[in-house]
Amino acid sequence: MSIHVAYLAAGRLHLKRGNEPVRVIESKFGQNIRERALQIQRRNAWKTEGRGAQFQSGGLLWGMPERDPAEMRIAITSVSRGRNAGELLYSLDTDDIGGMFAVKDWGAEEQRIFHSSERRVRDLCTAPGQEQIACSVVSEFGTGHIGVRPIDGSQITEITEGDSLDLCPRWVPGAKNQIVFQSAGVGRDPNGVVLGHGPFAVHKLDVETGQMTSLAEDEGHDLLAPQIDHAGNLWFIRRPYALAQRPSPWRTLKDVLLIPFRVLHTLFQWINFRSIAYTGQPLNSTGDAREQRMDIKRMMIWGNLIDAERAMRDGRRDGSKAPALVPKTWELVRHAPDGKEETIARSVISFDLCEDGSLIFSNGSAIYHRQPTGQSEELLVDRYIEQVIAVGS
Repeated sequence: MSIHVAYLAAGRLHLKRGNEPVRVIESKFGQNIRERALQIQRRNAWKTEGRGAQFQSGGLLWGMPERDPAEMRIAITSVSRGRNAGELLYSLDTDDIGGMFAVKDWGAEEQRIFHSSERRVRDLCTAPGQEQIACSVVSEFGTGHIGVRPIDGSQITEITEGDSLDLCPRWVPGAKNQIVFQSAGVGRDPNGVVLGHGPFAVHKLDVETGQMTSLAEDEGHDLLAPQIDHAGNLWFIRRPYALAQRPSPWRTLKDVLLIPFRVLHTLFQWINFRSIAYTGQPLNSTGDAREQRMDIKRMMIWGNLIDAERAMRDGRRDGSKAPALVPKTWELVRHAPDGKEETIARSVISFDLCEDGSLIFSNGSAIYHRQPTGQSEELLVDRYIEQVIAVGS
């Protein structure tokens, strides 16, 4: 039996249906943003040509040239199954705006569900019988909360709160309005600056009553991307927890000495904001646009910066065509209702449970399908795989 999978790699959405070749599904919304930026750039081209160049040559008037639309960050950050066959949901982040979108008929049609310049969403999840979309709402202040949005509604309601990082919600099968998710407390210094977070634990939340239950925690490990199967088993990725270093007295003294400069920096940023609002140009210089791009060779996975290119190079040196981008200590674990735990696979970045009891998982370079009997087969090989989901068979 062939299985269909969707996955994110290098910020782009890919689809593989059975034996068909992999196909990239482009975000029409993201393409439109870039096209509008190109149109604006063409309309303003006179500023850097002829006599207009006397005023903005080299970007000297405002400190930098206009941003190159080709260098704009437009990345799909999560993907989920839709409620109907052939439908996928995805979240999108750009430099200025984020949103939630649906593609139907495997990408033939796109629908905008939600977009905002203030709230960034990711970790989308729908499920049969559920009337709401679950997601993570990530704040610029270092926190994240679980949000839900009615399928046919317009507002996202945050159902967790506090100085915590609540991510990756999944609906519990067979239970109405219950969610499992990963959660960690946020640690800050006396000035409120985020220093890091505690180990991620797994919690279950009843959306209607607000009752919270702790399902699994480990002081020495992060427990990530939890899911519950129809038999009641809890699945998650377990990796060693890296404790953030405490600031040294020298760092504290440095912070005190830098207070005047930070006040000036804040004032500059306020003036810079006004400049952008009224002229479309910032005051500061940020260097060449290519230098500002996120280096896809270094992936941020679950808060860990991974040198993906180095991992692939080292793995291929050892003869592997699909080297793992994370160490073997990143384990896929099945936690039974009686408390018994079993490690199912190692070097796992992402996984998803299938309706037939099988599962798919990825080590960042390949996607594998594991049968309930324990037999596994390689489905495909690609570069910089971030997330994988099963979308049918």
